[in-house]
Order: sequence, then C-alpha cells, then structure tokens
Amino acid sequence: MGLELYLDLLSQPCRAVYVFAKKNGISFQLNTVDLLKGQHVSEQFLQLNCQRKVPVLKDGNFVLTESSAILMYLSSKYQVADHWYPADLQARARVHEYLGWHTDNVRGIFGVPLWTKVLGPLIGTQIPEEKVERNRKNMFESLQRLEEKFFGNGTFLTGHQPVALGCNLFEGRPQLTAWRVRVEEFLGADLCQQALGRILSIREQAAKNALPVPYPEVQSRMMLRIARIP
Repeated sequence: MGLELYLDLLSQPCRAVYVFAKKNGISFQLNTVDLLKGQHVSEQFLQLNCQRKVPVLKDGNFVLTESSAILMYLSSKYQVADHWYPADLQARARVHEYLGWHTDNVRGIFGVPLWTKVLGPLIGTQIPEEKVERNRKNMFESLQRLEEKFFGNGTFLTGHQPVALGCNLFEGRPQLTAWRVRVEEFLGADLCQQALGRILSIREQAAKNALPVPYPEVQSRMMLRIARIP
C-alpha cells in the first residue's frame, strides 16, 4: 500500500504537511479526518494514533505522528531539494532551531484566534477579553522576534491562520508582507486555495451557523484546550 496522510486542513500542522507533499510531487492517499465531527476520537482512529491528533502518516505498516517528524521523514525518503531540509549540519540545525521555537511561540499563540472567534462560540463558550488581549500582545511580540531572529535568511515561515480570522498581522511589517508574497508566488494560487480554503472560509461558515456542533466527547476536549489559554 502506498503513502497515506490523515489530515484535516482546518489544522495548521496538517496544512504544512499537505502543502509540502503537494509542492514536491509526493503521491499520497488523502484520508480526511474531520475534527469538528469528532472523527479523531473514534475507536478506528484511536488504533492509528492513541493521542487522537492529526496529522498522521502511514507508509505501509509504518505509522508516524507529529508534523515536524512527518516533514523530516518525507524530506529524507523522497530526497527533496536541499533547501527544504539541508544536508549541511549547521543549516539543518537552524531548521531544528526554528521548529523548536515555533512550538511555543507560533503554534501555541497564533492558533488562539480560531478558538476565541469560532470554536469557543461554537460550543457556547466565550474567552475572557483579558485572555484575548493578552494573546494579541503575545502574537505581536512573537512577530517582532520572528523578524529579528529568523527572517534574515529569507526563508518561508509562519502561517495565514490569524489573518483568516481577522487579525491583520502584516500591517506595518514589510518583511512579513514580502514573506507572504514569496510564499503565495512559490506555491501558486491553486495550491494556496486547496490548503487554505477551509480556514479562510471558517468565519463565514460560523456566521451562517454552517459548522457542525461537535459531539459531546469532542466538546469536553475542546473545553480543556480553551482552559489552557493563558
């Protein structure tokens, strides 16, 4: 059996894996795991990933979780262009350095607007305004560190998710604006739409009450995630 990817493109790590595979011409079977419908907490998915999270890669009998590990695996197996995952030890260490920083300073912060603007209200929970404001400040502090530390080499970093939720991260930030243009030109309009279509339309769907109400088990997991917002 060929390569399989279990993804929900609502998830930023899933989008990263999807875009990487598509851009590098890696053939895979896409198995959509709808998070809002609770497909990640099903018994069937539990057999694949006991942590009940996406993305998941399945390559024959080999199963791998965590987006960073999946991206490294794909880079090595399919021998993609060196700029994705450099062979040079120090250049590769810079990739690992950013990925380590990304977890706490991007993933943990920039995903919060989705919870405050869409997912919390979907299950009848409002995030306290002081948390929303604190997260907004944390985002802009992280953007400052991102530009100072990691943009010197012109690499492709961060994501569009907060923009889709009404947070203008690009205003007054020419480096970040130039990064966005580079990424969109590099990926092309079709792939951008494939990867970003779901997240870019989620506010509109929420406004129209078109999103499914999560199952009770999913709601309890969502409440735990909301409680962890600092």
